[in-house]
Parts: sequence; structure tokens; C-alpha cells
Amino acid sequence: MNKHLWLAGATGLAVALLAVGWLDGGGGTDAGQAPAPIPRRVVAALGRVEPLSEEVRVAAAMTGRLAEVLVDEGDRVERGQVVARLENADHLARLQAAEAGVRVAQAALERVLNGTRPEERREAAAAVTEAEALAGLSDREAARQQGLAEQKLVSHQSLDAANSEARAARARLERARRHRDLVEAPPREDERAQAEAELAVAQARAAETRAIYEKSLIRSPLQGLVLHRFRRAGEQVTELGDTPILSVGDTSVLRVRAEVDEADLGLIALGRPAWCRAEAWGERRFTGRVSRLGSLMGRKKVQDEKPGERVDTRVMEVLIDLDPGSDLPVGLRVDAFIELEAGK
Repeated sequence: MNKHLWLAGATGLAVALLAVGWLDGGGGTDAGQAPAPIPRRVVAALGRVEPLSEEVRVAAAMTGRLAEVLVDEGDRVERGQVVARLENADHLARLQAAEAGVRVAQAALERVLNGTRPEERREAAAAVTEAEALAGLSDREAARQQGLAEQKLVSHQSLDAANSEARAARARLERARRHRDLVEAPPREDERAQAEAELAVAQARAAETRAIYEKSLIRSPLQGLVLHRFRRAGEQVTELGDTPILSVGDTSVLRVRAEVDEADLGLIALGRPAWCRAEAWGERRFTGRVSRLGSLMGRKKVQDEKPGERVDTRVMEVLIDLDPGSDLPVGLRVDAFIELEAGK
């Protein structure tokens, strides 16, 4: 029994030594000369799949109650698309009132700039023409009365009455001309400035109420996929960001955030070919390239949950952009492998 155990242990050790290159499996080296170790070809690390944008949690910009959430997990969204809405009937009413105030102020400014209507101008011009005709008639009548008075054919009272009527007619003509000039005159600078200022105030008030109303509409910050939905209609959310409504990510490119042991950092470089495997996909390889090297060491976040795993290892995050067609779910744990340059 002991003999069999010893033979099995020796066989296992030989296999292990062959695997790391300390045995050549059939000679090939001189007696007494240590064999050269087989060069490493890859650096292995654990990682997780994430979208190009990472996971972006979308929250409300104001405190309120959710009226509706318009998307669900797995839905595609566009940048700026409304994905949820807070109860906002009061904000909408204030916005509508403010926009009506803008229209009133705009009409007042146009009235100042355009002056009176064409009908009023034509009426003022006609009044001047009528007053000119009456004034001319009164002047002629006064002149006639003056000639008759000199011939002693009319009384002084008739002459005085004719002169008074002529003066009154000229006064009416002057008043009609002034009214016509006022109707046709351009707007005064102070009136125009006041109308413009009132319009600016109305527009600012509308912009403020519109901004408040817009806060009740939660929009996607990017084009991508809804990864998770945290809240439902009727729940209370706050502007502090501690109650996200959903999370989205740009999945046009998937990447693996691999945690490389500090002892292997000098072996990898940007642009190196890489690939990953996931248990559910067997031996299938999802290929890509190293796109970014981290600049800060930290502790492991991804663990394989195997007995004896070291969790105090210092690692650095390395991002691997996967090639198109790598249809892996976001958040999946994978084994990542980065190919080394020859001679490393």
C-alpha cells in the first residue's frame, strides 16, 4: 500500500515539473546541467465585464415622488431620452403661466416698435385734411366779413363772430396735425427700453420655471442599455443621489476590468493582445486588447471564491477592450489572459 502511494506521488511531481519546464520529458539536457525554465507567454488575472462607459447610476435632480419609470432592464435608450418622471403638475402649471407672460411682454414690445395701426394713421391724416378745409373756409368767411364791415354792410358783431370761428378752425387744424405727428412718430427710446426690459424679465422667469420643470424629467446621460432598475412608480426619491432610479451603460464596446498582481505589472503593455474565458462558455475565447493601465495599486475586488485564495494581494486594474461580437453580460466574472511580448 505504501509503495503504491510513493509511486503515485513521484509521478505527480514529475508531471508538475514537466509543466513548468524543469524536466524536458525525455532527456535533451546534459547530465548535471539544470534545464532552462519555459518562458511565460501570458499573465493571468481575474476580472469582470463592464460597459465602455462603466455603470452610470441615474438619479433625480430634485426631491419628489416617481410618477412613472418609462424603461426597464435590457431596454436601449438614447442620450437625453426621458427614462422617468416625477409628479410635476404644479411645475407644469407655473411654466405655462410664465410662457404666457412672455407672449404678453413680446406683444407689448411689438406694439411699441410698430407704433399705431395703419387704420389709425389713415384716420389721423383724414382728420388733418378735414381740419385744413374747415380752416380755409373760415378764413375766407372772415375775409368776406371784413370787406362787408368796411363798407358798413354788416355789424361789428358779425365780423367778430367770423374772426372767432376762423381762429377756432385754425386751432382745430393745429391739434389735428399734432395728433397725426404723434401717430406717425417713431417709438420713444424710454418706451422701447421699458418694453424690452419687461420682456427680458418675463423670459428670465420662464427660463427659471422651465429649469425647475425639467428637473422633474429624468433623462439618460448616454446612449446605451438599461442595466438595472432600482425604483418604481410611487417611490420617493431625493436630489442627494443616494436613491438612484436606474443604471445605464454604453455597451457598444464591452471591456474587462482585470486585476493584475503587482508582481506581473512590468510584463504587460498597452495594445497587447488579450482574451478571456467564462465558465458558462467553456473553452470559448473572447479576444481583445489592453486599452488602459491603471495608476493606483489597491486590494482585490474580484475573487474566485476558492479555498485558500489570497485576498490581501496588491493589484492594479487593467482594462481590456473586447472585440465586437463579444456578447457577454455586464458584471460577469471572467478569467483574463494578457499575451506577453517575446523574451519577457
